[in-house]
Parts: sequence; structure tokens; C-alpha cells
Amino acid sequence: MHRVQGHSDLVRDPKTNAIINTNTLEYDKYVSRRNVSVENDERVDEIEQNLSDLKGEINEIKSLLKELVTNVK
Repeated sequence: MHRVQGHSDLVRDPKTNAIINTNTLEYDKYVSRRNVSVENDERVDEIEQNLSDLKGEINEIKSLLKELVTNVK
């Protein structure tokens, strides 16, 4: 492995010529941020689904109430 000039946390693999980040603390922080982001996205999706379900149920209740009102007259 060869150090990348000007970057203390980066090395270059001589076989693949790939640059590798050796700073595990920053990588762990990135993984944590990504996991939080994924959890937030899943939470938003669940809330949107619940809201959609509630809208459907409210529309069904409204139609049933309208049917009751027209049958009573």
C-alpha cells in the first residue's frame, strides 16, 4: 500500500490502483448516518402509508353516512 500524497487517511492499492480510506472512525460515522437516514426514510414511508389508509377509511365512512342520509329521507 502506498500513501496518497496530501491525504493521511488514504492509501493506494498497487495491484488494483484503488484508493482505500483507512480511517475506520469516519467510516463508522458514515455507516451510522446512513442507517439513521434509512430508518427515517422507512418511518416516513410508514407514516405516508398510514395516512393513505386513513384517507381511504374516512372516504368510506363519508360514503356510508351519505347513503344513510339519503335512505332516511
